[in-house]
Amino acid sequence: MPENPSSPQNPRLRQRLAAAWRRLPWLARVFDWIGGHELPVLLAALGMVVGVWGFIEVADEVTEGDSQQFDEWAIRALRQPDDLEKTIGPPWLEEVGRDLTALGGMTVLALVIAAIAGFLWLRRLYGAMWLVLAATLGGWILSTALKLSFARDRPTVVPHLSLVHTSSFPSGHSMLSAVVYLTLGTLLARVVHERSLKAYCLIVALSITVLVGVSRVYLGVHYPSDVLAGWVAGMSWALLCWLIARYLQRRGKVEEDPAL
Repeated sequence: MPENPSSPQNPRLRQRLAAAWRRLPWLARVFDWIGGHELPVLLAALGMVVGVWGFIEVADEVTEGDSQQFDEWAIRALRQPDDLEKTIGPPWLEEVGRDLTALGGMTVLALVIAAIAGFLWLRRLYGAMWLVLAATLGGWILSTALKLSFARDRPTVVPHLSLVHTSSFPSGHSMLSAVVYLTLGTLLARVVHERSLKAYCLIVALSITVLVGVSRVYLGVHYPSDVLAGWVAGMSWALLCWLIARYLQRRGKVEEDPAL
C-alpha cells in the first residue's frame, strides 16, 4: 500500500517540517518564551493585544462618525438643561472635577515621575529609574503622535470648563494617567507580598485613572470615546512596559531592590 504523503509518519514530511522550523527561529523562541513563563505574563500579553484591538475599534467608530451622536448626548447629559455652562450636581462638584483632572495633567505627572525617579536614584536602582523615565516619555510621545494623526476637534456642544490646547482624540490625560499610575501600581504590587495589598495597589491605580478620564468628560473637554481610547491605549502601553521590565529584570538589566 503506498505511503500517505500527508501522514505524520512520512519521513519526508517530517524533514520538511523540521527544515521550516529551523528557518523560523523567532517563532521557536516565542513558543519557548510562552512555555517558560507564568500565567500573569501570558495574561499581560493578552491584555496588551486586546487593548490594541480595542483602540483600533474605537478609532474606527470615531473616524466614521458612528460615535458622534452618543458622544454629544453624554456630554450634554452632564450639564443643566437650561444652562449648559453649569454641570449637574452641587456647585462644589465642579471644583472636584478640576482637582481630579489635575491628577492627569503634565505638571502633576511630571512631579510624580520626578519623585519616583529620585527615589530610585537614591536606592541606586539606575536601570529601574531609566525604565520608568523611558516608559513615561514613550507614552507621552505615543499620545502626541496619535493626537496629531487623528486631529479630532474638541467638543463644541458645551462650554469648556478647563483650558485645552491640543486635539481631542485620544484623551492625553486618560492615556498618560493609565501609563503612569498603572505602572506605579504594578511596581508597588511587586514590593508587597500579601494578595490583599497587591489588589489594593492595583485598584487605587485603576480608580485614579478612571476618575481622571471621567473628569475630562464632566468638564466638557473630551468626548467619552476620546477617554475610552486613551484608557485602552495607556493600558496597552503600561502592559508592554511591564513585560519589558520583567524581561530586562531576568537579564539583569533592571536591578532588584536589595532591601526586598
